[in-house]
Amino acid sequence: MAVHAKGCLDRGEKPLDNVVSAVSMHNITKRFGSVIANDRVNLEINRGEILALLGENGSGKTTLMNMLSGIYFPDEGSISVDGRDVVIRSPRDAFDLGIGMIHQHFKLVDVLTAAENIVLGLKGRLDIKGASKRIREICDAYGFEVNPDQKIYDMSVSQKQTVEIVKVLYRGASILILDEPTAVLTPQETEKLFAVLRNMRRDGKAIVIITHKLHEVEEISDRVVTLRHGHYVGDVATRDTNAQEMTNMMVGHAVSLNIDRPDPVSPRPRIEVKGLTVRSEEGLLKLDDVSFIANSGEILGIAGISGSGQKELLESIAGLQAAEKGSICYIEDDGSREELIGQDPLKIAEKGVALSFVPEDRLGMGLVADMGLTDNMMLRSFREGHSVFTDRKGPHDVAQSVVEELSVSTPSLDTPVRRLSGGNVQKVLVGREITTAPTVLLTAYAVRGLDINSSYTIYDLINRQKQKGVAIIYVGEDLDVLIELCDRILVLCAGRVSGIVDGRGANKEQLGYLMTQVGGAAHAK
Repeated sequence: MAVHAKGCLDRGEKPLDNVVSAVSMHNITKRFGSVIANDRVNLEINRGEILALLGENGSGKTTLMNMLSGIYFPDEGSISVDGRDVVIRSPRDAFDLGIGMIHQHFKLVDVLTAAENIVLGLKGRLDIKGASKRIREICDAYGFEVNPDQKIYDMSVSQKQTVEIVKVLYRGASILILDEPTAVLTPQETEKLFAVLRNMRRDGKAIVIITHKLHEVEEISDRVVTLRHGHYVGDVATRDTNAQEMTNMMVGHAVSLNIDRPDPVSPRPRIEVKGLTVRSEEGLLKLDDVSFIANSGEILGIAGISGSGQKELLESIAGLQAAEKGSICYIEDDGSREELIGQDPLKIAEKGVALSFVPEDRLGMGLVADMGLTDNMMLRSFREGHSVFTDRKGPHDVAQSVVEELSVSTPSLDTPVRRLSGGNVQKVLVGREITTAPTVLLTAYAVRGLDINSSYTIYDLINRQKQKGVAIIYVGEDLDVLIELCDRILVLCAGRVSGIVDGRGANKEQLGYLMTQVGGAAHAK
């Protein structure tokens, strides 16, 4: 049943009963072929409030906001801004109406400064000095920390995000849409962002956040709108709901929000990393003297700010990344050891070392975008054939099992994966890796972009692997999940091990500090 609330209390700052509408979207429908992404959706966005837009993967959240920001054009329905009917055919149209969207993947030019990126594409005479002055005024007004002269390639992820927000404010945006704004931020960086959002709300800005982190919805939003399967489900004041109710609205039935953490199953060393040092092709130090042990029947979490060496660590173990020095040993049940560094990934598999790798770049490294589900499953099994003809029945059965178990939304098993939503692509990739029955499962951001229901399904699958005695290395972004799911958590900071802590006794503040400071319990256990 849909729930509607006209206003809510702004965390004790001011009542919002007399709301001022910024945007009205009426009966918005958007189709992609036979798929209806949004079906007669109505949405109100008000000034001086933060609206959280929730829904499972494929529910139509981002599609709806892409129409408001001019990336897509609705097939049916109307949009009004400040009470006036408008037609938004491009991002420039949206900017002219004061609408700006900050996407998950930043659209910045690395070799340019913050100021140069912010004014890039604007009409008129280029005045960097004047732009820098205006940028500082915006930063002072809302609490941003931006150096207009700093190059983008020298910035952290949170600094780049700040530039993106300042960029839309510089262009006059008073209606801001943020897609997964805290996905790669530390708890400390998230608090800074929330402080800025509160300042903008106080200034009368209309703010929409798309997120799957319900505890953050409770902390920062005033109102929650839920979509399900492209339909509007409900509109409720945040103060009148909780994470459990929001989850139930998203999925249409009750969902348990408890992550199980069974005790480690007969843990014994499976992977031992000693003094691992890795440089990029450009000679940049990515991993610096990293040492740790991953045990069978245990989940070892990896925490760290994006770009701290997580990708290089997993690729080194999987044989995809060359090491400058150090050792990576695979330890059999009988205690025999085999050095993995220097071995070809295929030879590692031929020796019985089954390493399953879920990479950060789903379509770049994990799947072939133009292939269907069956063919992508076959990428893991085609070498097992004994004739010139490949076996499609086995991969077909695996694909069907993944679709059913993970509720993958796809027209058919032959649909190219590039046509699936990001969350459904992730389900296909994770499901394929887990079905290979590995002895070591390496996962990088296994639930990135997944809705809460799908995420908990993945957590359950990972725990089942743990109970089978698989050694699992889980790179994650959500510190709450790392603390609830993992037995131990290794923290990387600038390519070095900053600490290894027990998951049962860890807290977010401790992990956040270790993510930004090299120190503490900085030796392997």
